[in-house]
Amino acid sequence: MIDPLGANDSQQGAGGRIPGAPGIPAFVLSAPEPSAIPVLIAAPHAGRAYPSSLLKDMRQPETVSIRLEDRLVDRIAKGVARATGASLLFAQAPRAMIDLNRAPDDVDWDMFSRASRPAGHRGLPSRRVRSGLGLIPRRLPGVGEIWRGRLEESDLRARIDGVHEPYHAALASALSGLRERWGAALLLDLHSMPPLAARLGSEPVRFVVGDKFGASCHGSLVGACFSHFAHHGWEASHNRPYAGGYVLERHGRPAEAIHAMQLEIDRSCYLDSRLLEPGPGMEAMIELLSALVRQLAATVCELAQDSGRGMAQAAE
Repeated sequence: MIDPLGANDSQQGAGGRIPGAPGIPAFVLSAPEPSAIPVLIAAPHAGRAYPSSLLKDMRQPETVSIRLEDRLVDRIAKGVARATGASLLFAQAPRAMIDLNRAPDDVDWDMFSRASRPAGHRGLPSRRVRSGLGLIPRRLPGVGEIWRGRLEESDLRARIDGVHEPYHAALASALSGLRERWGAALLLDLHSMPPLAARLGSEPVRFVVGDKFGASCHGSLVGACFSHFAHHGWEASHNRPYAGGYVLERHGRPAEAIHAMQLEIDRSCYLDSRLLEPGPGMEAMIELLSALVRQLAATVCELAQDSGRGMAQAAE
């Protein structure tokens, strides 16, 4: 269930480094020049390149790795990027190592040896840290503590320097390049979620569209999502239970024509009954989201034109 190191796709456009896994980049960026559409699809929780040293430090590596991953969502992202010409960024470093959807200071210092803790550190832990899912995940419901022992500050620094900082720098640069060409850009941050309970009198929600309650992207993009899902008979919700995390907080700047949206997909819609391997719905999901991305790209171009930012090359 854990992908062997080295069994990844082409490393063209790769960057960062995974501590303990020499030669395996932390992420892969595919940003064709010139870009075909003003959309970048990202999958920050898709990484499956687990160094052996990391697995040895985990109490239940098989269980924890599957629980933390957005299982195989990178395959959806790759399929949609191929079909639409969207730019693509996906992590290879696993979320168990470092969570790219958390701020670099979202650290649970109780996970570290006393000698590694910052002098005079008295700040209250964030809600995410208290839940056990900070920058380095600490525990999971039904599983408990993830790690066998405490970490050192050098471990944290290696993960931030090798994975977190270069990933977000690459993401920011790619979005800036799209905005420069098209006048506006959209980040579609792709995630997957466990099946949600059905609401009384309605079908279960299969998609959750997050925009930090209107802060990270223009409302017309959210509207385009709901129109698309409704047209195809899918239930979707807005910001509940997932409104988006650090990725949207850092990169969503609609006032500067860079929009960011998080999309959560019910894993049962594209995985098998065990929620482990590709299921019969994988290709249909790629087709559904490819049509959505084309619609979103058109909306981004309209926003750029309406704001006077649209460029001549956007009409090519």
